[in-house]
Amino acid sequence: QVQLVESGGGLVQPGKSLRLSCAASGLTFSRYAVSWYRQAPGKERELVATITSGGGRINGADSVKGRFTISRDDAKNTVYLQMNSLKPEDTAVYYCNARNRVWGADYWGQGTQVTVSS
Repeated sequence: QVQLVESGGGLVQPGKSLRLSCAASGLTFSRYAVSWYRQAPGKERELVATITSGGGRINGADSVKGRFTISRDDAKNTVYLQMNSLKPEDTAVYYCNARNRVWGADYWGQGTQVTVSS
Protein backbone atom coordinates (compact mmCIF):
# COMPACT_ATOMS: atom_id res chain seq x y z
CA GLN A 1 0.00 0.00 0.00
CA VAL A 2 1.40 3.35 -1.05
CA GLN A 3 1.54 6.10 1.55
CA LEU A 4 2.76 9.68 1.40
CA VAL A 5 2.90 11.37 4.79
CA GLU A 6 3.56 15.09 5.07
CA SER A 7 4.89 16.65 8.25
CA GLY A 8 6.51 19.83 9.48
CA GLY A 9 3.63 22.23 9.14
CA GLY A 10 2.47 24.57 11.87
CA LEU A 11 2.05 28.16 12.94
CA VAL A 12 4.98 30.46 12.20
CA GLN A 13 5.56 34.21 12.24
CA PRO A 14 6.17 36.15 9.03
CA GLY A 15 9.80 36.11 7.99
CA LYS A 16 10.52 32.78 9.66
CA SER A 17 11.25 29.39 8.11
CA LEU A 18 9.73 25.94 8.04
CA ARG A 19 10.82 22.68 6.47
CA LEU A 20 8.15 20.29 5.29
CA SER A 21 8.82 16.60 4.78
CA CYS A 22 7.05 14.05 2.61
CA ALA A 23 7.87 10.48 3.60
CA ALA A 24 6.91 7.77 1.14
CA SER A 25 6.40 4.05 1.54
CA GLY A 26 5.15 1.23 -0.66
CA LEU A 27 6.65 2.50 -3.92
CA THR A 28 9.96 2.69 -5.74
CA PHE A 29 10.37 6.27 -4.64
CA SER A 30 13.46 7.06 -6.69
CA ARG A 31 11.49 6.48 -9.91
CA TYR A 32 8.92 9.17 -9.13
CA ALA A 33 8.79 12.88 -9.72
CA VAL A 34 7.56 14.53 -6.54
CA SER A 35 5.76 17.83 -6.27
CA TRP A 36 4.52 20.08 -3.53
CA TYR A 37 1.17 21.75 -4.05
CA ARG A 38 -0.73 24.08 -1.79
CA GLN A 39 -4.32 25.14 -1.42
CA ALA A 40 -5.46 28.19 0.46
CA PRO A 41 -9.08 28.61 1.62
CA GLY A 42 -11.32 29.53 -1.29
CA LYS A 43 -8.54 29.09 -3.85
CA GLU A 44 -7.54 26.42 -6.33
CA ARG A 45 -4.71 24.03 -5.64
CA GLU A 46 -1.41 25.54 -6.81
CA LEU A 47 1.84 23.88 -7.84
CA VAL A 48 4.69 25.05 -5.61
CA ALA A 49 7.67 23.05 -6.90
CA THR A 50 8.64 19.74 -8.49
CA ILE A 51 11.73 17.60 -8.27
CA THR A 52 12.26 14.97 -10.94
CA SER A 53 13.43 11.40 -10.39
CA GLY A 54 16.87 12.59 -11.51
CA GLY A 55 16.92 15.43 -9.01
CA GLY A 56 16.12 18.26 -11.41
CA ARG A 57 14.12 21.09 -9.90
CA ILE A 58 11.17 22.68 -11.63
CA ASN A 59 9.71 25.83 -10.17
CA GLY A 60 6.02 26.29 -9.82
CA ALA A 61 4.45 29.43 -8.41
CA ASP A 62 6.37 32.65 -9.11
CA SER A 63 5.47 33.84 -5.64
CA VAL A 64 7.82 31.33 -3.98
CA LYS A 65 10.86 31.70 -6.25
CA GLY A 66 13.97 32.49 -4.28
CA ARG A 67 12.29 31.56 -1.00
CA PHE A 68 11.30 27.89 -1.29
CA THR A 69 13.61 25.01 -2.21
CA ILE A 70 12.63 21.42 -2.94
CA SER A 71 15.06 18.56 -2.37
CA ARG A 72 15.00 14.80 -2.06
CA ASP A 73 16.80 12.03 -0.21
CA ASP A 74 16.01 8.78 -1.96
CA ALA A 75 17.85 6.78 0.70
CA LYS A 76 15.21 8.00 3.15
CA ASN A 77 12.32 7.97 0.65
CA THR A 78 11.71 11.59 1.58
CA VAL A 79 11.24 14.87 -0.21
CA TYR A 80 11.61 18.19 1.57
CA LEU A 81 10.36 21.71 1.03
CA GLN A 82 12.48 24.34 2.72
CA MET A 83 10.42 27.49 3.09
CA ASN A 84 12.20 30.71 4.03
CA SER A 85 11.00 34.28 4.49
CA LEU A 86 7.45 33.09 4.95
CA LYS A 87 4.59 35.48 4.27
CA PRO A 88 0.96 35.44 5.40
CA GLU A 89 -0.05 34.64 1.82
CA ASP A 90 1.87 31.35 2.10
CA THR A 91 -0.82 30.15 4.49
CA ALA A 92 -2.34 26.99 3.01
CA VAL A 93 -2.58 23.25 3.26
CA TYR A 94 0.53 21.81 1.60
CA TYR A 95 0.23 18.51 -0.25
CA CYS A 96 2.83 16.08 -1.54
CA ASN A 97 2.31 14.35 -4.89
CA ALA A 98 4.34 11.49 -6.39
CA ARG A 99 3.90 10.75 -10.07
CA ASN A 100 5.33 8.39 -12.65
CA ARG A 101 3.77 9.14 -16.01
CA VAL A 102 5.20 6.05 -17.69
CA TRP A 103 3.54 3.78 -15.14
CA GLY A 104 0.41 5.89 -14.91
CA ALA A 105 0.92 6.19 -11.16
CA ASP A 106 -0.21 9.25 -9.20
CA TYR A 107 -0.34 9.44 -5.41
CA TRP A 108 -1.23 12.18 -2.91
CA GLY A 109 -0.59 12.74 0.74
CA GLN A 110 -3.18 13.97 3.22
CA GLY A 111 -1.69 17.47 3.55
CA THR A 112 -0.14 19.53 6.31
CA GLN A 113 -1.35 22.94 7.41
CA VAL A 114 1.01 25.90 7.29
CA THR A 115 -0.19 29.12 8.91
CA VAL A 116 1.90 32.29 8.72
CA SER A 117 0.67 34.87 11.16
CA SER A 118 1.95 37.26 13.77
